Amino acid sequence: MENAMNNRIAKTFARHLLALAVAAGAAGTATGAESLQEALREGDVELSLRLRFEDVDIDIDGADSSDLTSLLTRLTFTSAGYNGFSTLIEMDDVTHLTDFEGGVADPEGTEVNQVYLAYTAGNTTVKYGRQRILLDNQRFVGGVGFRQNEQTYDGLSLTNKSLPDTTVLLAYVNNVNRIFGEDDPRGDHTNDTYLLNAKYSGFAAGTLTGYAYLIDNEDAPAFSSDTYGVRFVGEALQGKFKYTLEAATQSDAANNPDEYDATYTLLEASYKVAEVTLKGGYEVLGADGTDGRFVTPLATLHKFQGWADQFLGGGTGNLTGGIEDIYVGASTTLAGVNLSLVYHQLGADDNDERDFDDYGSEYGFTIAKKFGPLALSLKYADFRADDDARDFVDVSKLWLTAAAKF
Repeated sequence: MENAMNNRIAKTFARHLLALAVAAGAAGTATGAESLQEALREGDVELSLRLRFEDVDIDIDGADSSDLTSLLTRLTFTSAGYNGFSTLIEMDDVTHLTDFEGGVADPEGTEVNQVYLAYTAGNTTVKYGRQRILLDNQRFVGGVGFRQNEQTYDGLSLTNKSLPDTTVLLAYVNNVNRIFGEDDPRGDHTNDTYLLNAKYSGFAAGTLTGYAYLIDNEDAPAFSSDTYGVRFVGEALQGKFKYTLEAATQSDAANNPDEYDATYTLLEASYKVAEVTLKGGYEVLGADGTDGRFVTPLATLHKFQGWADQFLGGGTGNLTGGIEDIYVGASTTLAGVNLSLVYHQLGADDNDERDFDDYGSEYGFTIAKKFGPLALSLKYADFRADDDARDFVDVSKLWLTAAAKF
């Protein structure tokens, strides 16, 4: 009852704040093209192509490896500004060049990836329509841009930079266009969701961010949750040493059948030695016994807990018992070739909910190089399940990608 009341109060406050901010932005002045025709004529058109081969090998008796070659074609039109207004229209087409065998989350199809009307006045920009929303490191709100079909959001967003060294984003989302495509039942989720992210970069040591993500998902009740958190990203030693500290708390919301309270913790640091950057981190997505677990349903999940995607949790980004991820990595550039290596040790946060502690480990690496507008990359991930970890199997994945923009 208390969580439901807090949720109503927070959403009411967010509605009034968004309406007030939109009105304040509309009171400003803006310049640009002298006519609508000129704004359209001076617009920019970009074509991007991404060809990818993906191979998935799962160590299950009787299961064959699966692979897919697909091509993403994206056409983007961005108008010039006219009296503060502008628009963006972006179409995506994903074509399978080989037979689809399952096991690869890149559905075939053509759809609108983004289409929105934007208005900018002074330090405020308002966007209405289908749009990208990428917050911080995309741990909570992202676009899953690695996949051929991107995740975008239908709704209204406002970004304001009126205060010194401060950026505030407030968004209302009524639909999430997920990576599965509009022809899949999982592809669209109806929402009544509010997102608030406030960032202050005026500290000499780094940037402080506070956020509140109030998710109400009508199609996936387990995704409905209220999350409040704080994040600090800093550096020292002339930028050689960088670190991130983050903590968040979450409770069930709206139509979620579970009643729970759970926490999130991130400690991460990197240090550059000569031309090599060493990195290590400790991340915990907690659980509240069998009552529930900390979920991140809008995140770019592929970026976290290993690239083999063994901890997606049906889109929640977590499992019963929680997830503890200890990871180390290294990256460098040699002769224009970007190289990276990462290792994860993954286990349960709440051992009382499982009769084993360790899920397994994963290592992965990337090799990437650009040749003018052409970008080539190889990416590999290998997850090895712990011998005692039931429901987990060994999985390896390989991606070969060629991308270009014109």
